[in-house]
Amino acid sequence: MIRQLLAPKKDMGKPMASSYSPKHVEAAWDLWWEAQGYYRADENSTKPRYVIMLPPPNVTGTLHIGHALTSSVQDTIARWRRMSGYNVLWLPGTDHAGIATQVVV
Repeated sequence: MIRQLLAPKKDMGKPMASSYSPKHVEAAWDLWWEAQGYYRADENSTKPRYVIMLPPPNVTGTLHIGHALTSSVQDTIARWRRMSGYNVLWLPGTDHAGIATQVVV
């Protein structure tokens, strides 16, 4: 039972990479998070609900440090609420770029 809650054991016999590679590191964590159900909210839960709407990228395609900051803060709050016993849903898809959309389109 305890083993199911832990991430898969890493092979420490291989040499350590010389630099951080998100492609390799995050892929393994993503699969584990998906398997644990951390990306889903339980619609039948009796826990208090907490929802954050994650805006899509700008229609202009220009991302800046504000996007990274917003995502980081939302991620931190969602994780904190989940650890505090809330039924958390971090939902992508609200439009926040109305003016940019009107200018481009």
